[in-house]
Amino acid sequence: MEAMEQLLLACHCQSINLLVESFLGTLRLLLENERQHLHLLATNAFVKFANIEEDTPSYHRSYDFFVSRFSEMCHTEHQDKDLQDKIRVSGIRGLQGVVRKTVDDELQVNIWEQRHMEQIVPALLVNLQQDTHCSSGSPAEQTEVCFRELLGRAAYGHINNAIKPVLMHLDSHSLWEGRSFAVRCFQIIMYSIQSQHSHLVIQQLLGHLDAHSRSPASVRAGIVEVLSEAAVIEATGSVGPTVLEVFNTLLRQLRQSVDYQLTGYLDPPGRQRTSSLEEKTLQDAVIKTIGSFANTLPVYQRSEVMLFIMGKIPVPGIYPALGSPNTGFEGIRMIQVMLLKSLLQVSSRYESTNLLTALPCSFLQPLLCFTLMEDPEIRLLVLCILTSLLDRHHNAERLRASVTMEVCVLELKEERCSRQDNLFIRKHAQRLYRHVFLTCKEESSGRSHYQALFTLLAVVSVELANEEVTLDLIRLTLALQELALSNQESLSVYNRCGVHALCAAFLHLLSHLGPPPPFTLLVSQVIEGRQSSAPHLLPEDVFSDSPSLPEGELQVDEASLFVQSKISEALTGSSYSAHSERLNTPYTPQITEEERLSRRKSLVDVASLQMDPPFCCEAPQRPQTEQITFETLKNAIEDSGGAEEEERRRKMKERFQTAPFEEIAAHCGARSSQLQSRLDQVFSLIVRPPPSPSGFSPPRSTPLHEMKFPDLCVY
Repeated sequence: MEAMEQLLLACHCQSINLLVESFLGTLRLLLENERQHLHLLATNAFVKFANIEEDTPSYHRSYDFFVSRFSEMCHTEHQDKDLQDKIRVSGIRGLQGVVRKTVDDELQVNIWEQRHMEQIVPALLVNLQQDTHCSSGSPAEQTEVCFRELLGRAAYGHINNAIKPVLMHLDSHSLWEGRSFAVRCFQIIMYSIQSQHSHLVIQQLLGHLDAHSRSPASVRAGIVEVLSEAAVIEATGSVGPTVLEVFNTLLRQLRQSVDYQLTGYLDPPGRQRTSSLEEKTLQDAVIKTIGSFANTLPVYQRSEVMLFIMGKIPVPGIYPALGSPNTGFEGIRMIQVMLLKSLLQVSSRYESTNLLTALPCSFLQPLLCFTLMEDPEIRLLVLCILTSLLDRHHNAERLRASVTMEVCVLELKEERCSRQDNLFIRKHAQRLYRHVFLTCKEESSGRSHYQALFTLLAVVSVELANEEVTLDLIRLTLALQELALSNQESLSVYNRCGVHALCAAFLHLLSHLGPPPPFTLLVSQVIEGRQSSAPHLLPEDVFSDSPSLPEGELQVDEASLFVQSKISEALTGSSYSAHSERLNTPYTPQITEEERLSRRKSLVDVASLQMDPPFCCEAPQRPQTEQITFETLKNAIEDSGGAEEEERRRKMKERFQTAPFEEIAAHCGARSSQLQSRLDQVFSLIVRPPPSPSGFSPPRSTPLHEMKFPDLCVY
């Protein structure tokens, strides 16, 4: 072998093919021998041969035997651990030599064929799996070098053949559930392949996730975890051209997981069981992965993704078939929550300078409608989504509902509102205020809801505030205070105290963001009065773990209230006094017809109204009141219009039958002359001669409609 190696190295490139066949034949004999030291000798000789560059390829040369034998050496088991490692390292180096010899020459054997990859890749992964701490010279260390080199040489059309054996190996050895090895494998893959090919790996993983849709939740969670890590590694280009398809696959996994969680089975016959805890773990992993993928996208594509997710959220009556028949309406509610959590993940890192594009009507209107749902978790998620989209300077993390908070310590970033921001707030402010007001009327609101409402109002005041917006926010706060004092609303004592505390905390913040010192002094006086006589109206008490609420009905002294007349007086003499009429007008929310229709007590109530069985009619019922619908009004208008039309036709028929000809001709002539005069007026307004360059108007020509033609020329 030493003599043949020297001959091989001394041979010229033109005549090397004459020696190679004999050389490879000798290596085959050595590898077929049972003596293991001969295997090491043959492998070292093959590696030296692989490093020789050949000018003329040999088309009839085959390396199938070497691929098979070197792969077999990678799986060697021996009692002597050192000898086993030597043989395995030798097999790995042999595979590395085969790759180097064949990968750059497409006219030779195609090493990327599936039959070769199914031998090479598992042989490498077995050694990569053995030792997590790669010591120098170990099989795992040599395997990682070989695996990276193999993937780095893969072209666009070869990626799939290289990834499929990895997925098959992880499946057959149940390595998805451990997560750590699967994540490590795909970290090596994503770092090794060319960046423009990354989306092919993502597509393979998504397809594999769909193929395992009925596998245990731990397996699906492992695949999703790998997807998330792969998206983080490749920050650009990992999603590829099919952006929405990626999110569609992940959202479909969420929906299936909700079905499995509620039914407890992975298949319709009910042979494969699953647990609620495992499915929740999977759902959290999917939501995290959605956020990871969204962070790799540019801003304009994130807007499309948010619209796409919003369109997938089921609404009873609009998407009635979205929920599984096995899960019922609880499944619809859970899907709503999961999709809103996904939307929150996408919006949490969404940064846009233009709110008009970040929050278009097609997205903002359906999102705000979810604030009218009575499910407290859904309302809280919507408030958090709105805050994250409006909070472009990340002030929300430093804001908390408190009247002792030093605003100057927060280092709030205040910038002058741009033209786009002013347009946005003019277009959507009243709708936003209206939904904030209606959210405060919900009885199921808790501490987290009032904290979220404060953060939302505070972000609006920091990001979008001008003089008009500030006054509108003061009006809204006074309206919320009246809401808490009203006896017509069925709010609990805690809800009323929570609304009062929300108003106090927000006005405390607002008084330090621009209004004159008298306004700040007025707010401070009211807060000090509450601290001494009514601490249950302040956020430090109401939003604590053990609030001290008054027994019985809530009674509030006038000294503890923010009075509109005193606020107007405090703003007198400042730039805000120019808008005093706006402040003196009490805020009254105008509920639109769409919001009135979208307001539902609960999903179950809506569904029960649609699915009442006929035998329920035996129970005593309230007398049905007359319901005026669109069809009723339409029929009424058509009926009245039809009677009038019949009367008009009867009179016209009678006139033409009984009246003399001169009267009929005079009537028609008057109508035609009136029409002609109207036409003359219209033409005189729209027919204008073009301006003359000299500044003198040219002589006006007679318009065609004013020309008088002889009677013989007129038909």
